[in-house]
Formats: sequence, C-alpha cells, structure tokens
Amino acid sequence: MRLLHTSDWHLGQTLHNFDRTYEHQRFLDWLLDTIVAEQVDALLIAGDIFDNSNPSAASQRQLYRFLQQARAKSPQLDIVIIAGNHDSPGRLEAPGPLLEAHGTRVVGHVLRDAEGSIDVERMVVPLTGRDGAVKAWCVAIPFLRPGDVPRIEAAEREGDNPAVDAYLSGIALLYQRAYELARSRCSNGEAILAMGHCHMTGGDSSPDSERRILIGGTEALPASMFDPSIAYAALGHLHLAQKVGKQDHLRYCGSPLPLSFAEIGYQHQVLRIDLDGGRTKDIVPLPVPRAVELLRVPAQPAPLKQVIAELVGLDLPELPLHEQPYLEVRVLLDGPEPSLRAQVEAALEGKPVRLAKIEPTRKVVTAAGIDAALSLDQLAQLQPDDIFRRLWQQRFGDDAPADQLAAFAELLGADGLEGA
Repeated sequence: MRLLHTSDWHLGQTLHNFDRTYEHQRFLDWLLDTIVAEQVDALLIAGDIFDNSNPSAASQRQLYRFLQQARAKSPQLDIVIIAGNHDSPGRLEAPGPLLEAHGTRVVGHVLRDAEGSIDVERMVVPLTGRDGAVKAWCVAIPFLRPGDVPRIEAAEREGDNPAVDAYLSGIALLYQRAYELARSRCSNGEAILAMGHCHMTGGDSSPDSERRILIGGTEALPASMFDPSIAYAALGHLHLAQKVGKQDHLRYCGSPLPLSFAEIGYQHQVLRIDLDGGRTKDIVPLPVPRAVELLRVPAQPAPLKQVIAELVGLDLPELPLHEQPYLEVRVLLDGPEPSLRAQVEAALEGKPVRLAKIEPTRKVVTAAGIDAALSLDQLAQLQPDDIFRRLWQQRFGDDAPADQLAAFAELLGADGLEGA
C-alpha cells in the first residue's frame, strides 16, 4: 500500500498582505498529478488546512475542489484529514457526511457521549487498497486541547505539575485507547498508522510562522506517546520536514510552501510511504516545486548604502505580477532613517519584484545612567514623553532630538492622550 503524507497547507495565508492563492493552487495541482503518477492509495493531511479558524469562501472552495478532483482522478483514493491548531474543528467537520460519501474522513475534534466517554471509534479509520480490502488502520487524532483528552485522576498521575501531567497523560491515554481499538480490528496483519498535530520534543520550529502550542506549562510532547509497534506517524504543525527523535517512522512532512522568510532554505516536500504488510518498507521525500521565490537582500543585514547598491544591481527575469518573487530587505542602521522606505522603493523602481518587508536591525546601545528595569511605582510616575526619552536613549545612546520630541508630542495630542 502506498500513502502520501502532507500537512500545514495554510490555505488563505497572506505574506505581508500579498495574497498567495496562486501558489497554493500550483501546489494542489502538483499534488493531484503526484497522486496519479505515484499511484497513491491514501492521502493523509495532518492539520492546519486553513491559515485561520474563519477561512474565506475562496479558501474553502479551493479545498473542496481539490478533494473532488482527487477522488475523480483516483476513484479508490482514501483521504484522511485532521484539524490543526489553526483550524476550526467544527467548521472543518461540517461537510463531513458529504465528504465521507466520497472517500474523505475528517476528524476535527473529540466527541463525547452523554456520560462523558470519548468516541474513540470515529478516530480509527480503515484504509483500503485498490482491491477494496483494508490494508491499514489509521489512528487519526486532531490537535488536542485540555478538554479533549481523557480525565486522569490525581492518583493515577506521576510528577510534580498536575496540569502538565494531566494533559500529557491524557494524550498518551487517548492514543493508547485508539491504538488498542485499531489493533483489535487487525485481522490479517495490517499496518497501524498514527496521525497527530502537535509539537514533539526535539522538533525544530520556524521562528516566524508557527504559532506556539503551550498548554499547562508544556510545549512539546514525548515520542513515547506512540506505541512502538506503529508502522508510521504522520505529524503536522512544524513547517520544517524532519524526523522525531531520529526515528525514521515518526515524521513531520513540513509545509508545502514557505510561510515566512525564515523558511527560505527549507526543502518543502510531501512524503511517500510504502507499506509492506504491517511495516513501513520505504519513505521517500517528494520535493514540492516552488511557484514563487522568496528573496532576502542582502543575505545578512548591511549598511543602507550597501543595501541600496545591491537593490539597484538586482537583475531579475520579467514575470507576471503573481509570479514575481517576494523580497525582504535587511538593513543595519545606526540611528533613525525616516526616508528608509522611500530609498528602498526608489532603488526597486521598475524591477519585477514585490517588496514584502523591510527588516531594519539597529545596534542597541544602553546609555549610562539608565536603569535596566523600573519598579511599578516608578513606572506609575512616568509620563509618555518620559518613556519616549528613555527608550530613545536605550536604543540610540543619545538624547532624543527636539524634532522627534515635537513629533511625539503631536501624536499624543492627535490621539487625545495628553492629560489622560
């Protein structure tokens, strides 16, 4: 049996206000072709389908059109989707009955019955081969919030932090229950897979685009929550493709396109998993073509004069606007530069590039005599212009110029803050 593992599409995401529908559609078109070319039996989508919990109608159409086309091009394809921390579980599950009729199972949240028992049954999904026989069982667990996990009594927990232990122990117990149910369904040595959307211990995260998951004082989950006999764990949340704890069968596939400039160097991919009976035979990364390039000029922050020279010297091919690269300009400044954007825009005049971000880096100098911290009583005595003066001295190592103080005073008056 052959699977594809993908996650973190973030449909509807904008990059510094630039719409990315074209890039997402290019990825989805490539994924459709890959499903057919690789003769895939099941597609696992491990959360963060949308970039926010209230996706636009256009983003939802993009998803449902893809699901319809995938099933049309590969009629025997099974698709399993779990919700991520960016997704609205209820919104994602709303069309579930209709999608199930076309081979797609969506698990958005944890359901409980009137007695409070978790419906584990709906999280164990059979995956069939081209002959229609069940070849694997998928334990599909969405992003879990504290209220989603089984309640663990204090006497059953170990450790010093009840909130942390209850959450971690509850997650481990839920996976264990789902795994045991899947194991009970195996009749011919089928593989058992797991899906999850979480931050695993030791995982490398992107500093700019991943929303931290911090619950009960803990951020990362241990790999021990997966039963040692599972064939593969398809994980979502981290945008960098990576193994968990150097275990080959516990994987993040990463996002299919860079979601911030910090991800320029990522090799975005989906993972192809070949099963042989109850075990994983092969895991192969399939690189995702990058539809639009992201540029950082210069590679490291540099003085403004050097930056302007590099921008003027940019030699880029002519492309339609929606294919033009995004640009982050990185400038090292010694002090305020009010005309920074105007100078950068002038240097880029007529060039086929989209200026997404100007990233100024300043040398931080703390002036002598400025306390590093103030008490609450001291803060209460400060006026807005006092804070402005102190911040200016801390950042630039000199007294604030008269024109800047006047401009700040004008802003205070315009906002009705004077005397407040």
